[in-house]
Amino acid sequence: MKFAKRTESLPPYLFAEIDKKRQAAVARGIDIINMGIGDPDQPTPKNIVDAMHKAIDDPITHNYPPYQGMKEFREAVVKWFEKRFNQKFDADKECISLIGSKEAIHNMIFATIDEGDVALLPDPAYPVYKSSTILCGGVPYITPLLEKNNWIPDLTKIPNDIAQKANIIMLGYPNNPTGAIASLDFYNEVIAFAKKYDIIVLSDNAYSELTFDGYTAPSIFEAKGAKDIALEFHSMSKTYNMTGWRVGFAVGNEKVVKALSTVKTNIDSGVFKAIQRAAIAAFDTPKDVLEKNRNLIKERRDVAVKGLKELGWNIKDPIKSTFYLWLPIPPAFKTSTDFASAMLDKCGIVVPPGIGYGEYGEGYFRIALTVDKKRIGEAIGRMKKEGLVFAAQTCSVK
Repeated sequence: MKFAKRTESLPPYLFAEIDKKRQAAVARGIDIINMGIGDPDQPTPKNIVDAMHKAIDDPITHNYPPYQGMKEFREAVVKWFEKRFNQKFDADKECISLIGSKEAIHNMIFATIDEGDVALLPDPAYPVYKSSTILCGGVPYITPLLEKNNWIPDLTKIPNDIAQKANIIMLGYPNNPTGAIASLDFYNEVIAFAKKYDIIVLSDNAYSELTFDGYTAPSIFEAKGAKDIALEFHSMSKTYNMTGWRVGFAVGNEKVVKALSTVKTNIDSGVFKAIQRAAIAAFDTPKDVLEKNRNLIKERRDVAVKGLKELGWNIKDPIKSTFYLWLPIPPAFKTSTDFASAMLDKCGIVVPPGIGYGEYGEGYFRIALTVDKKRIGEAIGRMKKEGLVFAAQTCSVK
């Protein structure tokens, strides 16, 4: 058998590998505390589930959906976007439904990157950015996210010749894996940079609604001139606990949306109509339900931070968005993989090593706050018992 060479250049998908190790540990009878994958453990809100029950009983939803998404869904999207970010979009030309943002990010890279084209990508980052670029034959140019820069890329460090060759720049704030946030000033800088070099800006804003401590995440479209050159991806997964439903949307420049639509119409047949109807209902989820969800994550964050401080981590600034903690590994360990392996083998705790998010992720690991407070406390106890603590060394979580 012969397979495409492009698959040989890809590392195993991080979360698939983590799940294999988790399943193997479970098979050995180990009580696993899984803090590895950003999959909300709370149920989808009742109003959404009820809408799905009603929609699925309607046979009209059982045939092929419109490729761009149902008009009612797209209209609900732009209505929500205007209310949330005070930015207007044309539901017919500047909006498209997604089978979750993961497929759309890949398809958008496929629509913009030819063999040898340069993509400006953050590191550490969601692994799909780089793997999709490689699959398309593109050349990833890494823009490092460093702790000293609050995990924001320094655009001034990108060489002029590289910027001139680049087709896209990829952003993701609030950030996975670091939990970092971006300011509107930074977005203005990105748009100015992109316009100078005629680069398409792709903004992954999947965690925009998971914010705490009075912080509200912006959209890149709040930056001046963003609609001329940008596209933003949103997912229903994290906001509404709908990871398995596979539904999201993108809004942005008409030409960019059209390019994405061209690829998608040749690859998939759109989102099941019943799910789109349920997603419409999601936009009307009571505020107190969403606030309860955010408060739950914040409480877990506070429990985790308190426990980790007691184990030696000097966490100065807890995250204001996402449900991740991005932490340095203890100095006793040489690599993040060594530490993640020790966490699993000694404590029965699943955490991804930072290297899985790119070379600049080495020396760190990520905790997903997707288990209840009791289990987080139990995880801290296991780490203490097994001596997986942090020796005196300054670190912070942004």
